[in-house]
Amino acid sequence: NMSKAAELASLIGNINAGGGGVNRNLIINGAMNVSQRGTSHAFAHDGTANAYTLDRFFFETNAMDELDVTVTQDSSVPSGQGFSNSMKVDITTAESTLASDEFVRILQKIEAQNLQVLNYGTSDAKTTTLSFWVKSNLTGAFAVSMYEADGNRIIGSTYTISSANTWEKKTITFVGDTGGTINDDNGEGFWLNFCLATGSDRTGTANSSWGAFANAKLFNGQVANITSSASNDFYLTGVQLEVGQNPTEFEHEPHIVTENKCMRYFEQYQGPNTHGGNYDGGSTYIGHLFYKVRKRTQPTLTGLAGNYSNLYNTSTGSLGNEDIMYFVSGTSGYITKITIDAEL
Repeated sequence: NMSKAAELASLIGNINAGGGGVNRNLIINGAMNVSQRGTSHAFAHDGTANAYTLDRFFFETNAMDELDVTVTQDSSVPSGQGFSNSMKVDITTAESTLASDEFVRILQKIEAQNLQVLNYGTSDAKTTTLSFWVKSNLTGAFAVSMYEADGNRIIGSTYTISSANTWEKKTITFVGDTGGTINDDNGEGFWLNFCLATGSDRTGTANSSWGAFANAKLFNGQVANITSSASNDFYLTGVQLEVGQNPTEFEHEPHIVTENKCMRYFEQYQGPNTHGGNYDGGSTYIGHLFYKVRKRTQPTLTGLAGNYSNLYNTSTGSLGNEDIMYFVSGTSGYITKITIDAEL
């Protein structure tokens, strides 16, 4: 039928532009299927308002003095598109006045070496297309931007939610940055920013073409203010960033594939209620844990529970971004949970 023909034409166009095929989505967990940290995340205005929520997606508020928000993995999805989950941002306490320095955003940081296909900084810099599904009771203009960390450059655009409480698909095309810089390393490449509200400091300067970063370019064109009422909410799913100027259907992948991609950046070891190691002949058990997925870099390790005397990472004596060693005191010692964080 015509829709399939159009989809095929879009895919062929993107292949000709250097994209297409399997693994064409530069975003990880765009279907919001993986949430290792839990399915509900509360953010208060008391300084606890910046953290990863659903895997790879960071939620941030800046300078809010009243706002309380809950971010959850939700089951509301656009009909017939193959999705099971979305991210829901629910305002629980409104911000009565949005000051100039206040803002709220959802963002994903993309590893730089995964963006080398874009050829930034050359005359062959490739166009990318962002597509996503969105729903809110709040209609109006919302801003999206891409920040290029190595070059400290930015480009942005806007989309409009037209109908309240209705899933809508949005598509934005960004030209390639011939003057940009994306280092071939495991650091920050892009920050993809979805604005939900902003004060005047982060808007007012045109950002439709690539240029040097300025605060006023970050969310230029944002009008909607999700923080204005405790009745407001915002849903997002199906986030896809791909090479080419034509949006294709969302690339659904097996859950284990998405989960393994996420675990490069974050993993939680849930241990048994035992020492999990080898007795050293004295009063200590020595445990050795291999990560399920090799980490992006040396992670930060946090033992959330358990009776252990030490937890080691590379700087203190373990073997790097593939494993850790731990020492447990006494025959009753055990580790129940370790958080392994290598996020950008």
